Amino acid sequence: MRRTRLRRFRQVTVAAAAAACLLGLLSAPPPSPSATASSAAPVAAAENTATVFYFTKTKNWSAHRLHYAPDGGAWTAVPGVAMEAACTDWVKKTVTLGSAEGLQATFTDGGGTWDNNGGRNYDLGTGTVTVKDGVVAHSDPCGDDPAEPAPGNRATVYYSTAALGWTTVNLHHAPAGGAWTTVPGVGMEAACTGWWRRSVDLGAATTLSAVFNNGNGVWDNNNGVNYALPAGTTTVEDRTVTPGAADPCAVEAPDTRAPTVPTGVTARADGTSAVLSWQPASDDRGVTAYQVTRTGGTRGTAVTDVGSTVLSETDLEESTAYTWTVRALDAAGNTSAASAPARATTGTAPPAPAEGRPLGTDPRKDPIYFVLTARFHDGDPSNDRGGSQHTKSGNAANGDPMFRGDFKGLVDKLDYIKGLGFSAVWITPVVLNRSDYDYHGYHGYDFYQVDARLESAGASYQDLINAAHAKGMKIYQDVVYNHSSRWGAKGLFTPRTYGVRDSQWSWHYDEPNASFEYDGLTVEPKSGKSYYNGDLWSTAEPTGNTCVNWGTATTYTSPEGYRIYNCQWPNPTSGMFPKALYHTCWIGNWEGEDSRSCWLHDDLADFNTESTAVQNYLIGAYDKYIDMGVDGFRVDTAVHIPRTTWNRRFLPAIQERVTRKFGAEVAKNFFVFGEVAAFVNDKWNRGSVNHSAQFYTWKERAEYDADDTRAALEMYAHEQRLGPAGQPTSTNAFLNGNDYHEPDHSRFSGMHVIDMRMHMNFGDARNAFGNGKDSDDSYNDATYNVVYVDSHDYGPNKSSERYAGGTDAWAENMSLMWTFRGIPTLYYGSEIEFQKGKKIDCGPTCPLATTGRAYFGDHLAGDVKASGFSSVESASGAVAQTLAQPLARHVQRLNQIRRAVPALQTGQYSTEGVSGSMAFKRRWTSGSTDSFALVTVTDGATYTGIPNGTYTDAVTGDQRVVTDGTLTVAAPGKGNLRVYVRNGPGRIGTAGPYLK
Repeated sequence: MRRTRLRRFRQVTVAAAAAACLLGLLSAPPPSPSATASSAAPVAAAENTATVFYFTKTKNWSAHRLHYAPDGGAWTAVPGVAMEAACTDWVKKTVTLGSAEGLQATFTDGGGTWDNNGGRNYDLGTGTVTVKDGVVAHSDPCGDDPAEPAPGNRATVYYSTAALGWTTVNLHHAPAGGAWTTVPGVGMEAACTGWWRRSVDLGAATTLSAVFNNGNGVWDNNNGVNYALPAGTTTVEDRTVTPGAADPCAVEAPDTRAPTVPTGVTARADGTSAVLSWQPASDDRGVTAYQVTRTGGTRGTAVTDVGSTVLSETDLEESTAYTWTVRALDAAGNTSAASAPARATTGTAPPAPAEGRPLGTDPRKDPIYFVLTARFHDGDPSNDRGGSQHTKSGNAANGDPMFRGDFKGLVDKLDYIKGLGFSAVWITPVVLNRSDYDYHGYHGYDFYQVDARLESAGASYQDLINAAHAKGMKIYQDVVYNHSSRWGAKGLFTPRTYGVRDSQWSWHYDEPNASFEYDGLTVEPKSGKSYYNGDLWSTAEPTGNTCVNWGTATTYTSPEGYRIYNCQWPNPTSGMFPKALYHTCWIGNWEGEDSRSCWLHDDLADFNTESTAVQNYLIGAYDKYIDMGVDGFRVDTAVHIPRTTWNRRFLPAIQERVTRKFGAEVAKNFFVFGEVAAFVNDKWNRGSVNHSAQFYTWKERAEYDADDTRAALEMYAHEQRLGPAGQPTSTNAFLNGNDYHEPDHSRFSGMHVIDMRMHMNFGDARNAFGNGKDSDDSYNDATYNVVYVDSHDYGPNKSSERYAGGTDAWAENMSLMWTFRGIPTLYYGSEIEFQKGKKIDCGPTCPLATTGRAYFGDHLAGDVKASGFSSVESASGAVAQTLAQPLARHVQRLNQIRRAVPALQTGQYSTEGVSGSMAFKRRWTSGSTDSFALVTVTDGATYTGIPNGTYTDAVTGDQRVVTDGTLTVAAPGKGNLRVYVRNGPGRIGTAGPYLK
């Protein structure tokens, strides 16, 4: 459920919050003794004064006047007093304030044009004050000539703001042994794009201490230790100090050298698609792009610019010879000669993949492997995309775009997953996403369209479903009913937000292009971005706008110090989203009713799921994927939608569609399992039944209002009054003594759930086992619970890191999961303890390569072919090494054993007459099949009152004949287990590192 945390513009303060948003680079003004020693209060002057500097470059006024009033005093006569020239692009005026400690001010050209700070006037203090494009700061922008300091040692300091976006920079400094300048320091002058300069006199000193600020409360003090700068020329860029540096603004000799000619150009055609690749060219200042020219066919010559060394072309003409050449370009526009040509001939267009059909078998028979598709394996580099956070996140430096894995990569490695023994694959949402960091799929924008960054020629979503089914494997699609992206849901509602492409915001707003439609993959030609946003912004108020105070300036600034305007950023309380389709509040209580009817985060626009229009939109969208043949849905954020809405609308719609399309038997086994996030160890989440996982497995027990909104409130209050003691119970997961009994699913809602309580306690397998047993009577049928140790959100005990309990503990957890009730599920890479102990998600504040969502494909390089579940016919390269790891071998054999013993898949269980810390018996009976198993994990156990007969251990092959109803098993050891099966098949598989 937890999502990427990105910067938002809601309630940003000018100083503290802005500094906090700069990803750890900036901190508060330096508290060092040297910085404060010079700050003793001067003798009070008889009258306060303010020297007001006003920036003129963006106004183009012929005259500038200051209309002001000292705090508590009278305003000057309109249009105010004339301001005088100060230095390039600045005018100033010094005014007397008497005893007032500030002034209210506006500015005008004297001819009727005013700058009154969006109607609120400017609130200015005493001393030196600057007003630049709506931003108030405190420094002298003209200062002394920075190139001509007083005699003595000199330091010329260059400071880079390329990564900060500051529009004003002050240098607060002190020569070694000397006094600090008055806060905020002296103004630096703009030297060249991204650089500011100031020369200072050091006297006899040879070094100085320095910090920098934007005049608006945001500081860079080198993480609290200040900068130590020597005499001479020094650059400071991203906290890196370079003494004796060359002038970064010196005029650079023009670049006239062209890049080298690309080599190794190859073309491969498949049907009406082709993939072109080549070796990187070189350039003395860097290659910026490649220009690919294609000739052939009836459509003429086509020229395409790409930033990588791979180009994928689709929709070419059938049976046609094509020729491609490649040129390399640099930033100066120098172009290499054309490469040697590469040729390929297309074949016939492949037929559209046929709709799939769900496998339709009991989901409890299918262990689940969970992948973040975009992070699993890259089968087609041409659809890789980094997005707007590619550089900031650190992914660019690692050559690791957030959208890297794809359906082609997953199809290519289905045999790896099958070779581990898994027969179901849970994939993250496939719908077209839209946000700054949306690779995980939970920021849906067009719910009717598959995200193009996941698909390739011959590897569509339909191709993936069909390929999995051909191998006897299911696809469970992660789906979101609770929310869309912050940009709304295409086809339902998409907000228009205010934006001016001025000097402050042009980096953020793309020029509108009415002929371009965002699909996440295609690069918009004007902006050069695949994450183009020009269709989302408007300076004119849109027809039917409901956002309050459209386009007026707020009192807040962005982390860069830029003025923020109303309706500039999607949020629920501005009126930007219509109440008929979206909820319009922020969540306040995660265990309150508002958790189901308010926004969880500003990147998750909360649907009004009680709206018929919203229900129809979502039902229609997910019908599409049902028709494609998916085998089930994992439901994201299920707890944030009322149970009445699930039971009245969404769950019946799923069943009806599957039944109509594929029949009642398939519908019965269409597996829906919900994320009801309860991160506490209680059986009932802090006593709130409405927020507990098991609650969602039951139908309603009372009649409520026909209106879904009122019904949700009535149900919530009714069930809270009944409380935990008033909830239904079930014996569906339990044996009756030693006997299996037919379960009663007549009150089943249609939604099974993820076992959050076991998940939270898997720091120790015994805790997980005990907590699981304690809750099982409150689920409709706990044998369907999806059980995992960690995931893309959390590890056990709400840890934000991937599980790092050790290999032995992992083996023990797996041995329990694969034999106890429920469906074992493994998060990708856990079979080799991938990224253990790493933070699972830190958004764009760190590279994905350092997180629990790192790219796994390097471990899958090579070839692998599975001859069956848990059986690998051949493997080479890195994937062979991966399959040889201890936990990979362990899970292979666990899957073999579970698949061979029906009681471990669909059986009920009991601990009656069983001693041992993790010991139980399971049985499943159907027709002529009677599967009865005695299981103990790690520790020894004794079973009494069991049926007599011959029991064989599936792990060792040890055989016991029981004549007195008692069987005693010695402790197998940490991570090991014993599975004594009555009339069993014998030893299953071969001994491994744990199962032996």
